[in-house]
Amino acid sequence: MLEKLSRLLLRRSRTVLVVAVLLALAGGTASVTLFDKLTAGGLADPDAESGRAAAVLDAGGQGTPNLTLVVSAPQGVDDPAASRAAAALSQRLTDEPDVVNVTSYWTAGMPPQLRSHDGTKALVGATVRGDETTINKVLADLVPRYEGARDGLDVRVGGSAMFWKETTELSQSDGAKGEAIAFPLTMIVLVFVFGAIIAALVPLSVAFVTMLVGLGVLWVVASATDLSVFAVSVVTLLGLGLSIDYGLLMINRYREELANGRDIQAAIHRTMATAGRTVVFSAVTIVLVLSGLVLIPLPAVRSMGYGAMITAVFAALGSVTVLPALLAVLGTRIDRGRVLRRRRPVAASETADSGFWHRLATFVMRRPVPVAVLVVAFLLLLGAPFLGIRLGMPDERSMPESSQARQVTALIRQNFDGAELNTLQVVAIRADAGSAEVGAYAMRLSQLPNVGRVDTVTGSYVAGSMAAPTGPTHQRFAIGDGVYLSVVPSTAEADDALHLVEDVRAAPAPFPVLVGGAAAVSVDTTDVLVERLPYVLLLVAVTMVVLLFLLTGSVLLPFLALLLSALSLTATFGALVWIFQDGHLSGLFGGFTVTGTIASTIPVMLFALSYGLAMDYQVFMLARIREEYERTGSGTTAVAVGLERIGRMVTAAAVVISIVFLGFTVSGITYVKAYGIGLPLAVLIDATLIRGALLPALMRLGGRATWWAPAPLRRLHHRFGLRETDRSGVPAVETVSAR
Repeated sequence: MLEKLSRLLLRRSRTVLVVAVLLALAGGTASVTLFDKLTAGGLADPDAESGRAAAVLDAGGQGTPNLTLVVSAPQGVDDPAASRAAAALSQRLTDEPDVVNVTSYWTAGMPPQLRSHDGTKALVGATVRGDETTINKVLADLVPRYEGARDGLDVRVGGSAMFWKETTELSQSDGAKGEAIAFPLTMIVLVFVFGAIIAALVPLSVAFVTMLVGLGVLWVVASATDLSVFAVSVVTLLGLGLSIDYGLLMINRYREELANGRDIQAAIHRTMATAGRTVVFSAVTIVLVLSGLVLIPLPAVRSMGYGAMITAVFAALGSVTVLPALLAVLGTRIDRGRVLRRRRPVAASETADSGFWHRLATFVMRRPVPVAVLVVAFLLLLGAPFLGIRLGMPDERSMPESSQARQVTALIRQNFDGAELNTLQVVAIRADAGSAEVGAYAMRLSQLPNVGRVDTVTGSYVAGSMAAPTGPTHQRFAIGDGVYLSVVPSTAEADDALHLVEDVRAAPAPFPVLVGGAAAVSVDTTDVLVERLPYVLLLVAVTMVVLLFLLTGSVLLPFLALLLSALSLTATFGALVWIFQDGHLSGLFGGFTVTGTIASTIPVMLFALSYGLAMDYQVFMLARIREEYERTGSGTTAVAVGLERIGRMVTAAAVVISIVFLGFTVSGITYVKAYGIGLPLAVLIDATLIRGALLPALMRLGGRATWWAPAPLRRLHHRFGLRETDRSGVPAVETVSAR
């Protein structure tokens, strides 16, 4: 198939390039309005108990409280003039379309929980209805009309709705900054690798087409279903990284074939038949590995998975269509604009028996045991902090200090008891608002540990007694055929709120109940990740074993690859816990607030993306090692020569994609910054310690067994396996000794 494609590309190379430019322009045009179609948030499971509770509240016209106004009055919030102005402000907010459930200190009977310790500030809470896109549009209109000095009052607008609005806006601006940093640095690295400006521009051109077309596809997907804003960063940065990875592999092979004496057309044919096939195989592998993210029922995680799979597909398509077409047009001019003197590429027919990677592989295979022990010990030491990982949901502390949502929340924590921020909503389905059971249930909940107050349609309850009888402000707790109860913790501690979720869910109820709220979302998100992770691991493991067997024909190598990838990821996760959970080196990485937890989605996303990229490099290296093994019949020679031929390109690819992912570190969002540290770390560990030291050592220790497979599986591989040499040239694996 690739041979037919290469012939078509040689005949229609300019047409292919024109079509690619038109598709890129179409994708770029569509991407202008892409952010209007994307949603913020998406880190909660809509089918979990907390998600169903939120859905019931939305259907009942209440919604989950997501807007908080801190109103300051220098003369005191109980001053008559301040009270009149604040009551008028509360009424104006009540009259706003799409705003419901308005509760303020002045209209709720002046409860002390809504008044600051010094009496100069008070709270107004409300719910902005709609999906994330609608809420963002409402806030864009509402905030300028309420924020700032108003009738002798000073108003600050915050809440979870503001948090997610700022997250969307910051993600968009951070993505642009990351790309602005990644592109020039990537260009410098590529010029250093290829030694020529034209050769460096080729993979960048393919990357540009991949990103724009990928964004266009995201626009189509977002028009049909909900898609998180985080998918954009994945498409842009991963598109740049993968396209350059594939471009390095293809151009390196093309130059080798030219050095081998082939003409331009023959070199392109051979490049497509070898490196092109590896690129396609690599993309299929990444797509299958990342498909495990679809098993996680969090919209943001699924969106990032969809974005990554789309990117892998179009990066591969661009690399086997646009890139060969560019090579056909450029021919030998690909080395124009040479700025560095580079050594002549080693021809495919020559023996690469010298060079850094050959010497390194030879050194390692002469001392496999001490090298393996030292590297494994170092990786386990680096991964040790992972044993103490604590998962949690990102909150306003993950935003930069300039974030308005963060500033408002800090203001509340400093001047109020802060417990209102962790309020739980207990939705009582099919409960009669006038039933005595509602009051009795609320009274029992108020006696639970760490419960400060329970509000519902029958009144307010504290410590097992009614603190306030039902009044006009309590009528909002009636929703449809049921009611809901607001359970306010007695402390502002996040851990106490998490324990309270479990206590409320375990408490006997006279009717079906659903427990929601921010703390409940955190509990449910962590639970669903822990529940689904084994299935993701199983899918990834099976996919990896099957595909690597088809690549290598070995039974041992796929399981060896699983072990090596597990070591690499353990070290990466340990480093992330040490940095972001324990707070080491925060100043080095732009500064961030240490919360004592890691965002629940980080391990899952890092696992999938890192594993996919690790498979990428394994495919590159093992395909070339297998090719040398089939050519020479010697295991040790195949490893040394294969690493010499591909090691430099894999290292360059790792450096380039690390630079790309380091673009995430400019983000002001802590958990996005964690991706910017974790992904490059995983890639560099895999491309150096794993592929440069541990893989050769373990393959040497495996000896002849490294390439062994039983006869039925050998026949299966002979028929369906990926090969880059003629089948007639395959040695009898079981009879060849590994020298």
